[in-house]
Amino acid sequence: MTGLGAVFRPQLPPERLRVLARLADDTGLEELWLWEDCFLEGGISTAAAALAWTERVRIGVGLLPVPLRNVAVTAMETATLHRMFPGRAIVGVGHGVQDWMGQVGARVESPVTLLREHLLALRALLRGERLTTEGRYVRLDDVGLDWPPLGPDTVPVLAGATGPRSLRLSGEAADGTVLTAGTPPEGVRRARQLIDEGRESAGRTDPHQVVVYLLTATGPDGPARLRAELAEMDLGAVPDLGVAGDAGAVAKAVQRLADAGADTVVLQPTADEADPEAFIRFAAQEVRPLVP
Repeated sequence: MTGLGAVFRPQLPPERLRVLARLADDTGLEELWLWEDCFLEGGISTAAAALAWTERVRIGVGLLPVPLRNVAVTAMETATLHRMFPGRAIVGVGHGVQDWMGQVGARVESPVTLLREHLLALRALLRGERLTTEGRYVRLDDVGLDWPPLGPDTVPVLAGATGPRSLRLSGEAADGTVLTAGTPPEGVRRARQLIDEGRESAGRTDPHQVVVYLLTATGPDGPARLRAELAEMDLGAVPDLGVAGDAGAVAKAVQRLADAGADTVVLQPTADEADPEAFIRFAAQEVRPLVP
């Protein structure tokens, strides 16, 4: 079954999250995703609050920019979420937007190297290992979590990736991949190929979840709003990107991404969405029944 979620965009003030998280929970939406975009809202703080306010919906963080975070802190916070809310937190990490990283003095010479080192250390710490490593960016001396996640199952760590090197790395060193709303169905197919190349090089045969955002606009002005946002993202010329229309049109767009290799599709409202509550209801009550 294709998973379905929606994004709480951080252009909304954080005090709006409680109502929207509870609405996602009550309407049966499977996943609500949050962003740690600079300089809007923190990913872990909003995820913890959303998890505490709800009972069943899974909360995704896509993504935590690794240049901003020591890997031990990422591991501590991720483990804490999984112990308090077992099976409901989804944590993804990524390079971060390089201009933003430069603004805070955290830009590194090799983002791919940093992401690789962060992923390998993070997954080891979450497995309960005690780790000593001396990498180019990640350095740990006899570090282990006193409160690692409970249970025998490995806590999945997802990676955000766009370029070929990052996608291969995600297949090699992460448990899943998050693709941006700038990824059309053909882009998902290509991403799957590159991810599988990385998995093959690492000898991995475990499942690898692919999550992709789908820019979605509803209502009579939906097509115009979608075109405007794609133009703002410099993606207006990319074919088959985003969807505007009713639940049937959105469900067909979700299915195209699923057929291309997406396991979960997360509906991303436009930044000017006037009624985010209605958008959550639309995703859960109108689109979900139409998605196999």
